[in-house]
Amino acid sequence: MLRSLVALHCRIGQTVLSHQRHNVQQHQNLIHHLQNARCYGMASSERRKFYEDVSISQSEGGMFEINLDRRKLKTPGGKLFTVPNEALAIAVATEWDAQKDTLKFYTMHLSTLCNTALDNPTQRNKEQMIEAALKYLETDTICYRVEEPPALVELQNNEWNPVMEWIEKRYNVVIGSSSNIMGPEIPEETKDTFRQHLNSYNFWALTGLEYVITQLKSVILSFGMIDRYLTVEQAVLLSRLEEEYQIKYWGNVEWAHDYDMFELRARTAAGALFVQLASESSTVKRKILQD
Repeated sequence: MLRSLVALHCRIGQTVLSHQRHNVQQHQNLIHHLQNARCYGMASSERRKFYEDVSISQSEGGMFEINLDRRKLKTPGGKLFTVPNEALAIAVATEWDAQKDTLKFYTMHLSTLCNTALDNPTQRNKEQMIEAALKYLETDTICYRVEEPPALVELQNNEWNPVMEWIEKRYNVVIGSSSNIMGPEIPEETKDTFRQHLNSYNFWALTGLEYVITQLKSVILSFGMIDRYLTVEQAVLLSRLEEEYQIKYWGNVEWAHDYDMFELRARTAAGALFVQLASESSTVKRKILQD
């Protein structure tokens, strides 16, 4: 199951790269935007591959390390790259093992999230991360509704209302929606419920969940996906509902739309996988990656 999830993440990444190679010049602005994304990344976007073998090992403290040939991987901040469990270590090692002649760091979302958790460049604690995530609830994508055109109003009601009904029932909260530019007024009881739920995640998993929330710009869609009510594809499509509607009626630049969609899916899938792996407590017996 783990290898299937990792393989899916890598296949999505490779699809993005094939689109990129087909339209290198046109994609430069998009790649520049991705490299400057909010999540802490690698020191450079690309580098010539300098290793042959990837393996993992367990340190005396119980943490797992990534080895590139005989060298131990380090974070951009200079710390030893260690992860809390073997499942996550295998996933990250698979990401490094999948790289070809050139390391494309902007496709290595799991490694980037690990670097964020280890170096903590913004120096935030769990409470600060939770409050930052809750800010997105106040401007949640599916809480904002249009009043016209009627076709878009109907589309939003048909697609978003079931998700809203699900989360309100699932967490026994009231959220609501609004067409007012200020959005709905979220009850403090709802915020407290979500605050307690977010606090149940460990620091690493919370790092991944916050990343997913920033990608979808929605706490509701993120919870729906993490709780497996929505698939990655469904969550991404719902987060882009108005944009997809506009494209249907006005058209789009095909390569840009496809690139955007695949990239958002890749980042969202990686974030969801990271949350799952960071919450994993069991270990996997085999410690060295094999072809």
